[in-house]
Amino acid sequence: MRNLLFVLSRRWVMLTGILGIYSLPLVAQHDPVQPYQGKIGKTLRETTLWAPEKEKAPKDAPNIIWILLDDVGFGASSAFGGLIETLTIDALANNGLRYTNFHTTGLCTPTRAALLTGRNAHSVGMGHHADFSIGAPGYSGEIPFEAGTVAEIFRENGYNTYALGKWHSTHPDIATAAGPYNRWPTGRGFDHFYGFVSGSTDQWHPQLVEENNPINIEPNTHHLNELLTNKAISYIANQKSADAEKPFFLYFAPGATHAPHQVAKEWSDRYRGKFDQGWDKYREAVFKRQQALGLLPRNAVLPPRQTGVKAWETLTADEKKVFARFMEVYAGFLSYTDYEIGRIVSYLKQNDLLNNTLIVLMIGDNGGSKEGTYTGTIGFADKSQGEDISFLLSQYDKIGTEYTAPNYPLGWSQATNTPFRYWKSDVNAEGASHNPLILYYPNRIKEKGLRTQYSHVVDILPTTIELTGVKNPDFINGYQQRPIQGISLVYSIADAKAATRHTIQYYELHGGRSIYKDGWKASVYHPRNMFGEAKVTDINFNPPDFSQDRWELYNLNEDWTETKDLVASNPQKLEELKALFDREADVNKVYPLRNFKEGVVAPEVHAKTVIYQGTTTKTRVPVGKGSVSIISAIELPKQNAEGVIFANGGLQGGTSLYILNGKLHYTLTDGIKEVTLTSTTPLVAGKNTIRIDFTNTSAVVLSVNNQHAAEQSIASKTKYLASIASEGISVGKDLNAPVSKVYPGPYPFTGIVSKIVIEQKVEPTN
Repeated sequence: MRNLLFVLSRRWVMLTGILGIYSLPLVAQHDPVQPYQGKIGKTLRETTLWAPEKEKAPKDAPNIIWILLDDVGFGASSAFGGLIETLTIDALANNGLRYTNFHTTGLCTPTRAALLTGRNAHSVGMGHHADFSIGAPGYSGEIPFEAGTVAEIFRENGYNTYALGKWHSTHPDIATAAGPYNRWPTGRGFDHFYGFVSGSTDQWHPQLVEENNPINIEPNTHHLNELLTNKAISYIANQKSADAEKPFFLYFAPGATHAPHQVAKEWSDRYRGKFDQGWDKYREAVFKRQQALGLLPRNAVLPPRQTGVKAWETLTADEKKVFARFMEVYAGFLSYTDYEIGRIVSYLKQNDLLNNTLIVLMIGDNGGSKEGTYTGTIGFADKSQGEDISFLLSQYDKIGTEYTAPNYPLGWSQATNTPFRYWKSDVNAEGASHNPLILYYPNRIKEKGLRTQYSHVVDILPTTIELTGVKNPDFINGYQQRPIQGISLVYSIADAKAATRHTIQYYELHGGRSIYKDGWKASVYHPRNMFGEAKVTDINFNPPDFSQDRWELYNLNEDWTETKDLVASNPQKLEELKALFDREADVNKVYPLRNFKEGVVAPEVHAKTVIYQGTTTKTRVPVGKGSVSIISAIELPKQNAEGVIFANGGLQGGTSLYILNGKLHYTLTDGIKEVTLTSTTPLVAGKNTIRIDFTNTSAVVLSVNNQHAAEQSIASKTKYLASIASEGISVGKDLNAPVSKVYPGPYPFTGIVSKIVIEQKVEPTN
């Protein structure tokens, strides 16, 4: 009878999965047929039934929550001395362990790959963003199946597994409706996924995916953090109601606090005037708080302000005003994120689940962001406004709203990275990779306080495995697994003075590199035209040859904040560490070194792309330098024709073709100014052809049924059409952030869009 029920249940799952009713697997991924251990007779009475036992988690195994915040420096949260209030994080830290010497890879995608697999990022093909992959093993942009993820491991051990928020671990070429889906979250061990697959998204109008299907939530009135938290709580509630004893693994990775810094004014306004003293005073105040909390070695000193960042007191009144507002919004964003994390913690506590839950909280996948440049950015398609303080000031009240996509200036980045130098992606310095870590697990971790052992993001997976007592399988889905490279931190939990076991660690990002061994660190800064070295608009910047890079040497045991370069006094140690870097680079597939985006193959531009009727998601289309034509074949109803025919981009830049009040309009926006072409040629019920031509003479022409309808001169088509390649073009409605507020998004078209054809003049490559 048991076998019959098992077979029927499997058939039901197959059927309902096809119908889209139910998609949760009932068995682990690796479920080979086992030799039958019963006895088959001619009748049931003569038969000894047998069914294999399904894998179960160890008795009383804890629930697990990994929380990974984005672009948060060491000195941002109040839990680590920062001036931004994080009450939930403070409570977890005060009742658990603070690790003050924890490190990430310095950039989001490599950190996530290292975290999920317990292996160094280059060794699993993620030496940089998957978007910037090249034909080299360390930069393939695809995590191999031989490097199983935490979800694959824990699902093999009887856990349910959930991922929410930012993924950013799938190559863009397969992050489309064409798949394949085996490298999406649900293909790498997660039962459910709800979030976004790219590196960032609008917090008010997110590009969300559920499982592997893009979903449209417009018109949306909720912040992304709230949506993610609601979904996380529903996953937990549903699973525990179905099987109270079965543990879950929850990977919670909100887009916060990566740009765009967007949050309700009730949160940003809590910090009105709190940062008027500027980034220099902020650094000094936070450094003192960190000293008082014992987070720093007693001999640590505060490094000087980073080259290029102006002293706050030298800024104009307008600069101070707008720069302070950028930080108020960022602080509100972080505090609000903390509040939403608190909702999850409160739910667990209310339902007696908290004590048996291991929470691993990583405050940042790297240091504070450098993408805001020296003045901060609003995020519009028109990048020329970035250094115009009067323009930034004119947008003052919009910073943090859906009308802007801001990022704070570099001065605030270094401030939130206190006490370290540099910022995100510059792995020559601690500011890129030195992040806070908190372990909280009431049933097992009774100790509280600080831990100073050197650790790295690859250590989180083996730590979690040891704390939970699960098995690390040799094979997953038939793939023999590579050894995990991280080292469990469990040895340090009960012994604050235990000697560090993670004694060697390399770092590399777009040519910058460093090597750590037993407290010594050799590093090299490799200049590049990226967010701060030269002006963002300086396309003629040529990075020097790698052979010209100058190495530095620091003894972190005596100089935690890297203020004393010891190359001159200890050249032998430098050579020793450089040789060690070479060995680690060979083992982990770091070579070849490359400059930012060097070697990345641009997406192929097709002379003709057809988007067919019925598409419900955005379709990305690479746009080249030549002329571009977008032809829409539509069918109009006899009455009440209205809605968006196609749209790309949003309030910060893009285009939309739509019918409003009986007239055809084509709106282009760079986020600052809207330009609208309106047709005087009447549309007729039935079939119509609408053509938009972006010519090489810097003009856009609108035609209806082969008749010229309107024309407008433009400076450049790129700022209007770039989002077709990066975000995609939606057909029959305006998905996510609407391009214009003259209509209510998504404003679906009441007729039929038979197809959209994009024709391009493909210029020959040299």
